[in-house]
Amino acid sequence: MGLSRSRWATKFKNLEWTSYIWLCYLPYSVAVYVPAKTVADWIWLGLLAVFLVLYILVVEKESWRPVTIPLELLVTGLFATLGENLYLIIFPGWQVSFILSRQPKKVFYWFLTGYYAFIIGGIWHAVQTSPGVLGWQNGQVMGLIFPIISPILSYTLSRSIVRQRQLRQTNRRLQAIVQRDERERIARDLHDTLGQSFSMITLKTELAKKLLVKAPDKVAAELDDIEQTSRQNLQMVRSIVNDLHQRSLSEVLLEQNRNLLAANVWLTTTGEKLAIQWPTTIQGVFAATMAEALTNVIRHAHAHQVEVTFSEPHQGYQVVIQDDGKGGSLTRDGANGITGMQARLLEAHGTFAIGTPSRGTQLILTIPKEMAKRD
Repeated sequence: MGLSRSRWATKFKNLEWTSYIWLCYLPYSVAVYVPAKTVADWIWLGLLAVFLVLYILVVEKESWRPVTIPLELLVTGLFATLGENLYLIIFPGWQVSFILSRQPKKVFYWFLTGYYAFIIGGIWHAVQTSPGVLGWQNGQVMGLIFPIISPILSYTLSRSIVRQRQLRQTNRRLQAIVQRDERERIARDLHDTLGQSFSMITLKTELAKKLLVKAPDKVAAELDDIEQTSRQNLQMVRSIVNDLHQRSLSEVLLEQNRNLLAANVWLTTTGEKLAIQWPTTIQGVFAATMAEALTNVIRHAHAHQVEVTFSEPHQGYQVVIQDDGKGGSLTRDGANGITGMQARLLEAHGTFAIGTPSRGTQLILTIPKEMAKRD
């Protein structure tokens, strides 16, 4: 009993509500033939029931769609051409077009051909049986606009949703790539630093063993050297662990790009491939400063575009942040952002420069390469 109830709850949760919500308009078509007074009314009501079944099957049974989609279009086409009902065909116009947006375009074009053939047939039949029924004075011509544009609107909307979904997937993949690059960078740091140091300890230990037999008086000096190297390695491990807590440039760019897009600001970068190879400590200082600077662009610059340029001029690491907004966004009265950025760069023995060119604000952040060597 509990399992059956859980199964129904799952089915209810997974219903395609965006497709079924349109059925709230179906009673308007039913009302035309109720109460049924003629055999024709009963036939049309039966076809409405067939349409409802086909509509549900198109939603729920994907493997049946090569059959159910043409049948649904045929039933609604009969209403359009013989029943003078050009509104029921809007249902497949939206439903099927939305589904076919993920299929090859030629499939959608075939559907569109049949759809408009029924629309034209319905208009021709209405003009032949009731001359003057389509006129500007009675609003019938205006009523044709929505049936005509429905498949195009639905197809375009669905394609837009698919593109947005693909963009989100791409962003998630990029985040995974960034994480992988971070792991590789950490592995390089460990190999280049601890690997060499431990190799040296191994060699000195082997030397101490030999000296223990040949020159015991020199063993103490070698052990002191091993102890000193071990202490240096311990300090190095602590430094690497501390670096892991610092955000990389890639992480900040991913996060701030989402924030900038939400504020309708376009972010472009130059030299990013070079910058992600910079030492961890250098990236950490720039990352914190960039996060503050780009946040100020969102809040105060009124910009439409911001460009971040990474380079290595004159034995240093440099980041230039240029926006096209209102100049002086960082130098307003009471601003603390600029003070914090200056303090970070000063602590790293770097320089911080701010300017207002012809348009917008420009920040130039520089750290000497000697800082990376010290770390």
